[in-house]
Amino acid sequence: MTDSGGARARAADKRRRLTAAAARVLHEQGVERTTLADIAREADVPVGNVYYYFKTKDELVLAALSEHGAHLDELTRRLDELPDPRDRLKGLIGAWVDQRDVAARYGCPTGTLAVELDKRTDGTLDVEAGAVIRRLVDWAGLQFRSLGLADPDDLAVTLISGYQGMSLLTNALRDPGIMKREGARLLGWLDSLEAAPSGSP
Repeated sequence: MTDSGGARARAADKRRRLTAAAARVLHEQGVERTTLADIAREADVPVGNVYYYFKTKDELVLAALSEHGAHLDELTRRLDELPDPRDRLKGLIGAWVDQRDVAARYGCPTGTLAVELDKRTDGTLDVEAGAVIRRLVDWAGLQFRSLGLADPDDLAVTLISGYQGMSLLTNALRDPGIMKREGARLLGWLDSLEAAPSGSP
């Protein structure tokens, strides 16, 4: 009698490990420098097994983007437990600043992938990377809207642009302090925003 349930669980675990490893290695090395063997080694999975789950490196890139999306969803779910939308946005900035050492070494996980994938002409993975960033912009826009602020979607773009900019500079200059200082500046900006008076156009 075969243990089909156990085999399915082991297969799911291998796929999960490969997906998590792809997200880490692609963030650290970029798409072009990363091989399937690199990801297999990081996941502690025989390289021959990788092809059972992912036929191409592009499929692993897509899986990595899905992993980044899952991390984003987990973060925003935790932040959504806070009653005040302004505190949710501050929590988001705090999470960015907490990752300043990683940003100094590798940049923003999704942002760096989006930039690299945009240079390619052989697929639509850049659109997938953009979709993950769009989800964050939409979530931030919802928070600004809940605060009753004018132009909430524009404010969301300003916030996420601030993050991408400070992440890029932190990485380019290898200076985690930039993320800390710019994070404090974004917190001050958030505190300065006031809702339009009731009845205003």
